[in-house]
Amino acid sequence: MIRRLIVSYVLLVGVALAAFTVPVAFTLTAQLRGDTEESVRREATTMALLLGGDAAARQALVRVAEAYAGETPGRVEVVSAGGAAVPPLRTPGRPADAAITGALREGRITVDWGDRPVWGPELVVTVPAHAQSDDRRIVGAVRIRYATDDLTDRLWRIWGFRAFLAVGVLAVAAGLGAIVARLLTKPLRQLNDMASRFSDGDLTARSPITGPQETRTLARTLNQGAERLDTLVAAQRIFVADASHQLRTPLTALRLSLDNIADGVDDEFVREDVEQATAEVVRMSRLVSGLLVLARAEAKVSAPEPLALRELVADRLSVWRPAADERGVRIMLIGSVDEPLHVLAGPGNLDQVLDNVLSNALEVSPDGGTITVRLAVPGGDEAVLEVLDQGPGMSAAEQSRAFDRFWRGQGLTGRSGTGLGLAVVRQLVTDDGGTVALRDAPGGGLCVRIGLRLNPRPGAPRNGG
Repeated sequence: MIRRLIVSYVLLVGVALAAFTVPVAFTLTAQLRGDTEESVRREATTMALLLGGDAAARQALVRVAEAYAGETPGRVEVVSAGGAAVPPLRTPGRPADAAITGALREGRITVDWGDRPVWGPELVVTVPAHAQSDDRRIVGAVRIRYATDDLTDRLWRIWGFRAFLAVGVLAVAAGLGAIVARLLTKPLRQLNDMASRFSDGDLTARSPITGPQETRTLARTLNQGAERLDTLVAAQRIFVADASHQLRTPLTALRLSLDNIADGVDDEFVREDVEQATAEVVRMSRLVSGLLVLARAEAKVSAPEPLALRELVADRLSVWRPAADERGVRIMLIGSVDEPLHVLAGPGNLDQVLDNVLSNALEVSPDGGTITVRLAVPGGDEAVLEVLDQGPGMSAAEQSRAFDRFWRGQGLTGRSGTGLGLAVVRQLVTDDGGTVALRDAPGGGLCVRIGLRLNPRPGAPRNGG
């Protein structure tokens, strides 16, 4: 926006300069041309009068022509009515050209500036000379060839000075435009900073109410909306904390009561019913725990922080390897990223995402199988984390519904899962500005692809892989 404002200012100043400077330059050029033509015509007419006089006048013509040639870039050529020379004056190179013929026969005055856009290398003025005793009789013609080199230099000075002045004015306009544009857009930059911090999870971000009335109104509205949203999120956090305490306590008490009943019952049918009720209570406890985790993920709004991706993934894999070793499952970390790679994620979000994905992968992997964790930076501002297992995989229809809450597939995880693990994964990844998708793994199984934002701030390494 600042560049556009500067360009607008410079264009306006350029149009104003063109509107005032160019016409003045054309006027000065026309004036220079007109003054020169008038002066040369006046000198040629004076010499023609001397040519039409007596012998003394012609001698004076010789002296005037020599003086004129010495003091100006012009030279004088004279021809008599019969086309003969008038010694000691020079004769035209082509005595029978159209200008000489027109002057001798018709008494016509001819002015020739050449063929170039403004003028040629010389100005040629041809004037007929009439006899003093008889104005109707033409006794010859006088031609002045006036070199235009000095005129060309003056023309360049006229246009060059104005061009230099225009460049200077445009440079000053660009500098002033940059200052004015930054002042005008400062409230917008403050609003953008506030929006950036807000999108990163900093709900305390507020914008100063400055600038013109429109931006002050917008800043006030955004601040009020942020305040209201902060209040709602705080209320949701309080609800999640209270629900965590209030729901778990009665479920724990109910399970203890069922266990006590089971210990004091001898009837097998009653014991079977009690065990079934206990299993449902256990499932309900898991479901409540999953809902609370999901509620915390939805209510938790924190600014993403730069995290070393490879180190964090290696740390979580070291936690899960003992559980994998019990079943002979191998966990491999591969990738084309050798240098430190930093991504943006909320505190603890990526740890929980990896735990959920690795838990699912380990549950569906066959004994002796392999779980592959792959890191890559395909380009742009995104890093990719993929977890591939060798389980039964999912159909296209199942993949499209896997992120729905409470949806459980028909595979190994469908029997014991709550249907909230991948929903939590999507919520956390989306909150951090990333993406998550499912696809078929090469050779069978499921691939969970997680896209994470690279850290754009200076000082954090970024590797294209």
